[in-house]
Amino acid sequence: MLSPGMQAPDFALPDAEGRVYKLDDFRGKPLVLYFYPRDMTPGCTKEACGFRDFLPYYRAKGVAVVGVSMDSQDSHRKFAAKHNLPFPLLSDPDGIVCKRYGVYQKKKLYGREYWGIQRTTFLIDPEGKVGDIISRVAVDTHHRDVLARYDRPAKRS
Repeated sequence: MLSPGMQAPDFALPDAEGRVYKLDDFRGKPLVLYFYPRDMTPGCTKEACGFRDFLPYYRAKGVAVVGVSMDSQDSHRKFAAKHNLPFPLLSDPDGIVCKRYGVYQKKKLYGREYWGIQRTTFLIDPEGKVGDIISRVAVDTHHRDVLARYDRPAKRS
């Protein structure tokens, strides 16, 4: 189980266009790495569009935003195009990275159990360590809630 202060697990995943992103690509700047269940669903669309709308504020603070799901690159391409998402959506079809981050979990819906992604956001610091983990996500305000965490004074050791 990941916790704040631990090194974030490395990843190498393709975006919708086939460009492979690694954790090291974001070294030197903060990263919002958010895992979401599925493209084109209402909650995931609200979450992604919130990040889209607030992306200028994230960029002004030097923060990168990246989404990850188990959807295909083609699904990500359609999702990004339909909603004008200007940040990478990474495809993890086998769930390998989702498992490393501990977000691939047993879920329950209408009494039926199944495995899937638990909506979770990791705030990764410029050195690649987990700064914070947000597992209770309110999709309507998540983009604001995450941005507010970058307005807090830095913790002193």
